[in-house]
Amino acid sequence: QVNLVESGGGLVQAGDSLRLSCAASGRTFDSYEMGWFRQAPEKEREFVAAINWRGHITTYADSVEDRFTISRDNAKNTVYLEMTSLKVEDTAIYYCAADRTPVRGPPAPPPEYWGQGTQVTVSS
Repeated sequence: QVNLVESGGGLVQAGDSLRLSCAASGRTFDSYEMGWFRQAPEKEREFVAAINWRGHITTYADSVEDRFTISRDNAKNTVYLEMTSLKVEDTAIYYCAADRTPVRGPPAPPPEYWGQGTQVTVSS
């Protein structure tokens, strides 16, 4: 079992920056692929970013490319999502996810483990 706890969400204004953190426990963190998803009201869960277990490979959704950066610190059992140039449409609950295989968006199956989410609200 892998337990994931997100933090760092909040209310910001458009153009601001925010860093989300995901603390993992329960299993060996550095052996898992990690990712971030988000879900806004009335929308489906959306893939945001992913990073492989070694931290060498990252992928991003087109909507956040060049604005968001995913990273991980295996010594701290933590994955981060640095968000810059935030837009109102970035408003959502952001979820951390982990899996033994690469984390991807649809049509890939959802990751095995999920956090409870942290709310990010961007105002205009």
